Amino acid sequence: MTWTVPNVLTVLRLLAAPGVAIAFLYFNRPWADWFALLLFVGAAVTDWFDGYLARNWAQESRFGAMLDPIADKAMVVIALLVIVGYSSMSPWLVLPATMIVFREVFVSGLREFLGAKAKQLKVTKLAKWKTTLQMVAIAVLFSQGIFLHHLLDRSQGMDAAMIDGIITGSLPDEVGLTWLAQARDAAGIVGLALLWLAAALTLVTGWEYFRKALPHLREPEET
Repeated sequence: MTWTVPNVLTVLRLLAAPGVAIAFLYFNRPWADWFALLLFVGAAVTDWFDGYLARNWAQESRFGAMLDPIADKAMVVIALLVIVGYSSMSPWLVLPATMIVFREVFVSGLREFLGAKAKQLKVTKLAKWKTTLQMVAIAVLFSQGIFLHHLLDRSQGMDAAMIDGIITGSLPDEVGLTWLAQARDAAGIVGLALLWLAAALTLVTGWEYFRKALPHLREPEET
């Protein structure tokens, strides 16, 4: 393997994937959310740069082609596990996350079974849009955790009636609760909507890969 800049960026993205989870082991919230968000966004940016640089600098390699989708899947799956694990376990969040993880495992198993024939299952433009949507949705959902815990920090010592009065505008907002509550709600709605859209594209692209693989799955086994 040649340590080109694109390959280094891909390896760093792969190493950043468990870092998202580790952030919640060593830091309290919302700092853990901040570190996870910055790490995830930084890794997502390298996903674009390593491919762009590899093409423009003529540094495409088999190692990079192998590791790039693994790094993408590791980032998405680990980040989803963290978000679901630290959420209120709403089925509206768990269901699209489950669909995304299921598809990634299914397609990875399909590629492994096909072996050399898996080269025919090339990444489509729709699959690239799927990955982009997944990463944007996850980043927005991490930001929701940041707004939520800043909101909790500023409302310490207040009872539920006082918090509700400040947010609804019947009481003066001297600590900035209103905008934090609005930002939390907006991030939750946008992030969830994007995650469902990403899950839909995930299933569509998974079906496309399966359909392309069907002729090879129907071949008689070699004796």
